[in-house]
Amino acid sequence: MKRLLILLLLCVPSWLFSQQDYTINGETVTLYSAVEGPLTLLWNTENGAYHYFIKKGNEITELKNTKANGTYQEEYKATLRSFTGNDTSKVKFTKADLVKAIDTYNAQNDPAYISQATPVQLKTRLGVFAGMSNYPYFVNPDNTLLPQFGAELEIIDDVKLKRHSIAVLVRQILGNNDYDFSSTQLSLNYRFKFVKSESLELYINTKIADYVYVKQNVSVEPDVEISGSGAEFQAPFAFGLGGDIALGNGYITLLYQDVFALNLNDNGNFPVDFVVGYKWNL
Repeated sequence: MKRLLILLLLCVPSWLFSQQDYTINGETVTLYSAVEGPLTLLWNTENGAYHYFIKKGNEITELKNTKANGTYQEEYKATLRSFTGNDTSKVKFTKADLVKAIDTYNAQNDPAYISQATPVQLKTRLGVFAGMSNYPYFVNPDNTLLPQFGAELEIIDDVKLKRHSIAVLVRQILGNNDYDFSSTQLSLNYRFKFVKSESLELYINTKIADYVYVKQNVSVEPDVEISGSGAEFQAPFAFGLGGDIALGNGYITLLYQDVFALNLNDNGNFPVDFVVGYKWNL
């Protein structure tokens, strides 16, 4: 239970502690601060809808985007323009766009102002791995396990998209005396991290695109052989599970790949495709 409480506390965003009550049209409203300066952007949510306010001095004005006959009226653009004097035609009714617009105004009008817009901060991790695979998306009469090894480069935005990453994997599957099959693969993967903390990350791995080179000499029946080589570009949308455990300047990484694929037919064998490795923070 203590671990669960700690995990929940880690997931609480920092702005939760900067809330404040304001009086607007005689009504007390709890608002959160997104940008503070000559113009302050305040916001809250009600019934799943976001509400935004501009504060200048003691004056608080709501930014509205009402809907009439199925069309949003975008009144907030005129309000924002009246406060900033800047072109607001391309400002979207999102916190990110409103933060950027107000942050720009504050920087233009206050030499001492420090920008509060959070930039994208890309981080990369480089890893190597090895494991075993029965590669269930090609003929494998005896369900033979083959060794595999490879490397990956993972790209992460650790500010705005903490639970998402893109990974490029290169892997080599090697044949043996029982199963003369080998494959070289280059794949693009998307990962959603449903558990993320400083010490542990668990994620769903989705293989979006894959370039596969195969070389084989396989006996399917006593008088039938599949032999030759070739390459193919695939969009498998294959799903797997992975985990990273913090250790030193990186992570011990485990990945169970290709549990099932939406766009590939398997050979009927239960997929066994796992690797263990280590990745470094670059």
